[in-house]
Amino acid sequence: MKRLAIYCGSATPTDPVYVESAKAVGRALAERGIGVVYGGGRLGLMGAVADAALEAGGEVIGVIPQALVDAEVAHRGCTELHIVRTMHERKQAFTDLSDGFVTLPGGTGTMDELWEAMSWAQIGYHAKPVGLLNVAGFYDGLIEFVGKMGEVGFLRAQHRRLLLIDDRLDGLLAKMAAHVPAQTVGQIGAKDL
Repeated sequence: MKRLAIYCGSATPTDPVYVESAKAVGRALAERGIGVVYGGGRLGLMGAVADAALEAGGEVIGVIPQALVDAEVAHRGCTELHIVRTMHERKQAFTDLSDGFVTLPGGTGTMDELWEAMSWAQIGYHAKPVGLLNVAGFYDGLIEFVGKMGEVGFLRAQHRRLLLIDDRLDGLLAKMAAHVPAQTVGQIGAKDL
C-alpha cells in the first residue's frame, strides 16, 4: 500500500486521546512510507493527521471542495492540494488516489465516506481494503450495528468481513495488507441476493 485515504473528523474533541491517535496515525504512516490522502483540512483530527505526517517527512495529499477552501479551512502545507467542486468528486478522488481506506473517529462526514467505501466495494467499484480504527472504543456501537445488519440479513455473508477492524494501527494495517476482495454483488448474481 503506497497511499491510504484517511477518513476522520474536522472537529477537536475535548478528550485528547482522539487528537493524539490521529497524530500517531499520521506519523506512523509517514515512517512506513505510506502517503496520506485526506480531506484537505487544517482543523481537528484531519489537521492533526496531516501535520504529523508532514512533520515525519511523509506525503500528504489533500482533497477539498471549493466551498471549504472559501471557508478558509484548507491546509495549505500539503504536498498536493486538489480542489474539487463537490463532495462526490472528493470521495471519487479518495478512491482514485489511494490503495485503501482507514477510518478514524469522526462525525457524519466521516460516516458518509466510510459507508460509501464499503458500498462501492460491495458493488465492485473498487477492490480495496476498508479499515476501521476503533480508538478508545469509539466505534463499539457501530461494530455492533454492522453485526446486526449481518444477523438480520441486510449484509450478505460474503460482505460481513468487508470492514476490517482493529484498535491498533499495526493490527489494522496487517489486516489490510492481507485483504482479499469480497465477491461483488455483480459476481453473486440476482438469484443469490
